[in-house]
Amino acid sequence: MKSLHYILALTSCLLTWGVFAQQTPAPEQSTSILVMGGTAHLGTGDVLKDAAIGLRNGKIDFVGFAQDADRARYDEVIMAHGQHVYPGFIAPNSTLGLQEIGAVRATRDDRETGTFKPHVRSVIAFNTDSEVTPTVRTNGVLMGQITPRGGTISGSSGIVHFDGWNWEDAAIMMVDGIHLNWPRTHHRHRADGTVDIKKRKTYDQELQEITHFFESAQAYAQQPKRNATSKKDLRQEAMRGLFDGSLRLYVHADDIRQITEAVHFKRAIGISELTIVGGYDAPLVADLLRDNGVSVMVRRVHELPRYAEDDVSLPFRIPKQLEDEGVLYCLQNAGDMEHMGTRNLPFYAGTAHAYGLTYEQAVRSVTLNAARILGIDDQCGSIETGKDATLFISEGDALDMMTNRLSHAFIQGRSIDLDNRQRELYRKYQNKYGAPLLD
Repeated sequence: MKSLHYILALTSCLLTWGVFAQQTPAPEQSTSILVMGGTAHLGTGDVLKDAAIGLRNGKIDFVGFAQDADRARYDEVIMAHGQHVYPGFIAPNSTLGLQEIGAVRATRDDRETGTFKPHVRSVIAFNTDSEVTPTVRTNGVLMGQITPRGGTISGSSGIVHFDGWNWEDAAIMMVDGIHLNWPRTHHRHRADGTVDIKKRKTYDQELQEITHFFESAQAYAQQPKRNATSKKDLRQEAMRGLFDGSLRLYVHADDIRQITEAVHFKRAIGISELTIVGGYDAPLVADLLRDNGVSVMVRRVHELPRYAEDDVSLPFRIPKQLEDEGVLYCLQNAGDMEHMGTRNLPFYAGTAHAYGLTYEQAVRSVTLNAARILGIDDQCGSIETGKDATLFISEGDALDMMTNRLSHAFIQGRSIDLDNRQRELYRKYQNKYGAPLLD
């Protein structure tokens, strides 16, 4: 009985917390808006100073210089002189909305039991009432790829806007790809101060199981699609899109041997679209990736090197190395506290800029590059006429944590609330102790 009381009390606290700070999704855009005078970083690599951007019916209908804009065509004008305008940042390979409180099992929904689970769709578990999401939007991260974890095949990812009443409202793409965790090929044993690299005894067996599963899926995909009354193999049905190019295979791998094996596997099985997720050693095989049209979601740059013999700044320089080699890449932040850390995505791009990327290349690494890899670049990822009006205005440099301060943000033309629980607590205790507010 005592345990029951504890569970009920904990549930009540969680519900109270959710209700206390839950934000109402923004209404559909009803008035046309013209953003005037800011410096627009278009996401394509181009910059417009003294720009004008028109938003109408959830789409961008004008991009140009302020002097060329017809202000009379718009219901509202936002003066952004001295500010910067960016496309909404995109968080790939994210568990945001699948986790809330790490220590509470009931709030973690990022993995299912089993080894091969391509039919598990993560997007249907996306929690639009998460308290974490508003903290992410405050830094300009307005979209994400919601991705499962665990097993050999974790499941399928989906792409969402970070605003909506439920996952169906938020969804941009229900399923964009299947996620495969490539097995480690070797162990790195240290003995007497030396590194002894040995092949894992179970690797061949694990690879054989993966190959068999994909070959079965390939054979299944060559058969005509089942009708509503036919018996379907849900796992094989979920894999069908990998072989006709409608879905992308995301292989989570860091080691050079894993990456090389994955690319050879792509060619052998007939996978048309492949992305390496992590890719610590990707620059070492950049020619292989480029020649086979393989893109990379770079592991978080704010980490120590994987190997003791590596330069301490190596993770910071990986984006620049891939840029120079002509490999399509974007940034992501998987790792410890990854759902909370999604708000730091812009600053990873800032670090990549400090270590070699041009500023606009860094912006592109969290906008258009990510959209291209996810297959949504026809509707978002850059500020261009005809695309979704998903963008934000910052009073300072959005890639600098000291100056990034959003004044406005729009998701498909909807003006979203930029307040969050962290800001609320900040104001609360600043007032309590009589300190000057910095927000």
